[in-house]
Amino acid sequence: MTSDLLDSGMLAGLRSGLVGETIAPGDTGYDEARAVFNGVIDRRPRVIAQCVTPRDVATAVAFARSHGLELSVRGGGHGVTGAAVVEDGLVIDLRRMNAVDVDPAAKIARVGGGATMADLDRATQPYALATTGGRASTTGVGGLTLGGGSGWLERRFGLMCDNLLAAELVTADGRRVRASEQEHPELFWALHGGGGNFGVATEFTLGLHPLPAFAIALLLWRTEDGPDVVRRYRDYMGDAPDEVGGAVLYLTAPPEPFVPPEMVGRPAVAMLLTYTGGLGQAQPVFEPMLGLGHRAEVVAELPYADLQCMLDDPPGYRNYWSAEYLAGFPDQAADLFCARARDMVAPSPSQHVIFPLGGAVAAGRDDYPVPWRAAPWAVHPFGLWQDPADDERGRAWAHAVCADLLPWSIGAVYLNFIGDEGQERTRAGLGERNTRRLAAVKAEYDPDNVFHRNHNIVPA
Repeated sequence: MTSDLLDSGMLAGLRSGLVGETIAPGDTGYDEARAVFNGVIDRRPRVIAQCVTPRDVATAVAFARSHGLELSVRGGGHGVTGAAVVEDGLVIDLRRMNAVDVDPAAKIARVGGGATMADLDRATQPYALATTGGRASTTGVGGLTLGGGSGWLERRFGLMCDNLLAAELVTADGRRVRASEQEHPELFWALHGGGGNFGVATEFTLGLHPLPAFAIALLLWRTEDGPDVVRRYRDYMGDAPDEVGGAVLYLTAPPEPFVPPEMVGRPAVAMLLTYTGGLGQAQPVFEPMLGLGHRAEVVAELPYADLQCMLDDPPGYRNYWSAEYLAGFPDQAADLFCARARDMVAPSPSQHVIFPLGGAVAAGRDDYPVPWRAAPWAVHPFGLWQDPADDERGRAWAHAVCADLLPWSIGAVYLNFIGDEGQERTRAGLGERNTRRLAAVKAEYDPDNVFHRNHNIVPA
């Protein structure tokens, strides 16, 4: 079938069948609608269906299948591979389905499949409620939750998928299915880390937690202080209460008022400490890290939703990321981690991060397909740059970081943190036993592998 036939005839049928809109090449807004977070991605879909109801989604799925179009699903469009946009196929764009309905008495939120963390966090903030949700306000709730969902609150409240109470999907055959502990329980299990393999998630019901106050300490040092800072942070987090989260990372010091002029635009070491409570409670807990000779600081109580957008990654940059989940982080590993910071593409918004896990992450259900939750540490090289000439260098840096830390790796990895690194890496991210079980679920709900533009699970 030619694109001319689709454009001139059948596209009109799709347009008339949707409450939302369709956008095709040549239409106003097409280039904006196809752009995703990773500036490396420049794909031109045949049509973008901007859905506003689950029925729209079912109509778009049926249209793509009947006309032999490859299908992709877009929530936040934040994944590094740009899988949300398909070349010469049909994109189901959920961004207009971003409503968030909070029930403060029940402590739940019903969240549209196209909502971002900004939508969710701003809706729950007035009720002093929150749930674990990523580390940037622009991240899509859907992909984040289905992939497991790591974020600043995880040591206190568990992974985002641990707080998933129900989900509504449109399957490959157009059925609308609600999955919960009581309804389609095997599918519900698969949604806790199995990704977007089983259908288009149009709504999530998430459990919320009281968060009446939230505090942070953001500290900066010179890069030469890095090895000592990283080791001290490692030792500190070994005994920290579950209320404490955060990270230590290498970055380019931003032009913010709290940053000394001589540090702006230069590599630096940063430590972010978060606390699920007020500053009065947090201050004595933070104290051991406040005496290490930092050069800049922000120590404050602030709304959690404000932190979520404070460290947003700028759009339009070229991206490459990876990760390793570690069984331990001894001095040798810490030294290798610090040494690799010199190979980052800088100055740029690139980040070279180590996250602590433990707490409610480690205490969560071990039967979900998120075997990486057992690791106490996660290293995440997060590369961003503007010049295409830096592409090879950026990828090589991320791969080298992971290779250095491989001796301490548990093998399993959070798939939302990596790109397409092959089927073996995907199986490692899910666990071998889980992969077999997920393949059976895939065979039931998507036997033709329609939803395959992801860390794919092949139907059994």
